[in-house]
Amino acid sequence: MNHDYSGNTQLWNEDLAPTTAAQRTWRWYHFAALWVGMVMCIPAYTLSASLIDSGMSGYQAVLTVFLANAIVLLPMLLIGHAGTKYGIPYAVLARASFGTMGARLPALMRAIVACGWYGIQTWFGGQMIYTLMGVLMGHELGGEKIAGLGINGSQLLCFLAFWAIQFYYILHGMESIRKLETYTAPLKILICFVLLYWVHSKAGGVASLLDQPSQFIPGGKKAGQFWSVFWPSLTAMVGFWATLALNIPDFTRFAKTQRDQVIGQSIGLPVPMGLLAMLAVIVTAGSVVMYGKAIWDPVDLASRMTGAAVLIALIILLIDTVSVNLAANLVGPAYDFSSLAPKQISYKMGGYITAFIAIVMMPWKVLESTQGYIFTWLIGYSALLGPIAGILIVDYYFVRKTQLDVRQLYRDDGVYSYGNGWNMAALIAFVIAVLPNIPGFLNSAFPTAFPGVAEGFKTIYTYAWFVGVAIAAVVYGVMMKGKAVAHVQQAPQS
Repeated sequence: MNHDYSGNTQLWNEDLAPTTAAQRTWRWYHFAALWVGMVMCIPAYTLSASLIDSGMSGYQAVLTVFLANAIVLLPMLLIGHAGTKYGIPYAVLARASFGTMGARLPALMRAIVACGWYGIQTWFGGQMIYTLMGVLMGHELGGEKIAGLGINGSQLLCFLAFWAIQFYYILHGMESIRKLETYTAPLKILICFVLLYWVHSKAGGVASLLDQPSQFIPGGKKAGQFWSVFWPSLTAMVGFWATLALNIPDFTRFAKTQRDQVIGQSIGLPVPMGLLAMLAVIVTAGSVVMYGKAIWDPVDLASRMTGAAVLIALIILLIDTVSVNLAANLVGPAYDFSSLAPKQISYKMGGYITAFIAIVMMPWKVLESTQGYIFTWLIGYSALLGPIAGILIVDYYFVRKTQLDVRQLYRDDGVYSYGNGWNMAALIAFVIAVLPNIPGFLNSAFPTAFPGVAEGFKTIYTYAWFVGVAIAAVVYGVMMKGKAVAHVQQAPQS
C-alpha cells in the first residue's frame, strides 16, 4: 500500500512512508520502557543534582523536575497523536503546517540539536570505557595529548569504541532499538536501588539527606531569590525533553493504538524522572558526607566504589548511555536527514550522517569551551524548538481538527505545498516567536560581548520555551484563521 504515496520521490521513501499494521508492534509497556531507558541518563542525573548547587532543597529540586516533565508530557501526547493516527514521522507531519519544502527547516533544526547531543553522549560513553579500563588496570590510562585534538590517544580510542558499539544499532534499525530499550529498562531501575543502598550504608541513612534546607530561606545564602532560580531551572528542564516533544511521532507511528502511546508515555516520563531526581539529590548529598564534597558526575562516583561494584556500576552506565543516545539522539535526526532528500538519503543513511557529525564536532571541545553548557544550551535551543511545537499543535488541533490528507503530504503540487512549498504563516510565526528571546540568549551565552541587554529581555529569556510556544501558537492561529482546509483521507492501517 505504501506505493500509493510515492507520487514524488523527492518527498517519499520507504522509511518516510506511513507505517503498516504489521509495523505497529509497540504496546504501552514498550513506550514506558523507552522512557525509563531515556530518563535514566547521565545528563538528566547531572541536571537534577545541579539544582541543589543552585540553592534548592532536596524536595524543591525533585518537585521542579517532576513539574517540568509533567508540563512537557502534554505536547508529547498532543504531537504523538498524529504519529499513531497516520503512521507518519515528525518530518512528514511538519509538512502540513510549514509546507512540503518549508518542513525541512524544523527538521534540520531538530537534527542539528540531536547531533550535538549524540556527540556529547558518545563522549560520555567513551569516558566510561576509559574509566573502566583504568579501574581494571589499577591506574589511569593517561598519555600525551594529541596535537589539535586536546585529548590523549586512549581517550580517542575509547570514544571511537563507544561510537562503534552504537553503530551496530544503526545498521540493524528501529526494531533493534525497541528491543534494547525494553530489555535494559529493568537494569536501570536496579542500578538506582544499588546506588541508594550504597549511599545508605556509607552515609548512614537517606531521609536526613532530603531534609537539608534550601538556601532561599530567610537568613540563607540566597534568601528571597527562589523564583529567580526556579523559572530558568524549570525552562531548562522542559528544554531537556523539548527535542523529543517534537519528534515523538517517530516513535508513536509504531504504536498499536492511541491508548498504548498515551498510557506508556504518561507512566514512563514524569514519575521515573522525579524518582531519578530524588536519587540524584540523595546520592549527591551522600557524596558530601562520604568525600567532603558534592560529586555530581555518576561516572566519577562509580569509579570511587570498590570491588565488583565499580565494574557493575560502570557497565550498567555504559548500557544506559547506549540506549539513551540511540533513542533520544539518533532516531529523530535519521528521519530528519532522510526528509531533506528522500531519494538519496534513507533512514540508515541519516543515521550514518548523524554518527559522522558526532565525530567531526569533537564533543569534548564543546563541553570544555561552553561554560554552563547545560543551562545555556538547553534554554537556548528550547527558544527555537518551542515555537515549532506551538505551530504543530495549533495546526493539527485547531486548523485541521486532527484531519490530514496523507497522500497530499507526499506531493509537491498538493494542498500542503502552499506557495512554492513554503507556508509563510508558519515561517512568520516562527520568526516572531524567536525574536524576543535573542537578546537574552546573547547575554546568557556571551555576557562580556553583550552586557547591556535590558532586564525585560533577560526575564523573557527565562521563560524561553513557554514564550516561544505561546507567541507562535497565537500568531500562526490568527494568520491561518479562515483558511480553507483540504479534504482529508486517512492513512490505511494495512
